[in-house]
Amino acid sequence: MKRVHLALAIMAGLTLLVNAPTVFGQAQGPDTVVLTGSPMGGVKFTHKVHSTDHAAKKCETCHHPSKTEKPLAKANQPQKCTDCHTKTAVAPMKTKLQAAFHDPMAKAGTCISCHVEQNKAGKTAPVKCNECHKKENK
Repeated sequence: MKRVHLALAIMAGLTLLVNAPTVFGQAQGPDTVVLTGSPMGGVKFTHKVHSTDHAAKKCETCHHPSKTEKPLAKANQPQKCTDCHTKTAVAPMKTKLQAAFHDPMAKAGTCISCHVEQNKAGKTAPVKCNECHKKENK
């Protein structure tokens, strides 16, 4: 009987360990990330601020679910944009890195669309190129 309880406890512990990001919230990303590669300059992205104060505190707001073109490397753990999106889209991916953030004219896309919505709600979010892209961000 004790062996059965021990086996169940071990299985429960392993299940909890494997599913910890789902049970206790997603793994935390870095506080700040500098997105480089744009000729206009890098973008200093405050991941901690965006993930706690913006985006309804949901990782999925920016980190879309795994796509068939490039499944998640680790279950329940968002990947970096550059894990899938590259400067020039490489098959099987269809979306290049810049397009993962906004369209070529910066009128729509993950970042700019959210910033426009934030501004409509009375908050202040950057919507002009030079408000995000800065040469000194490397």
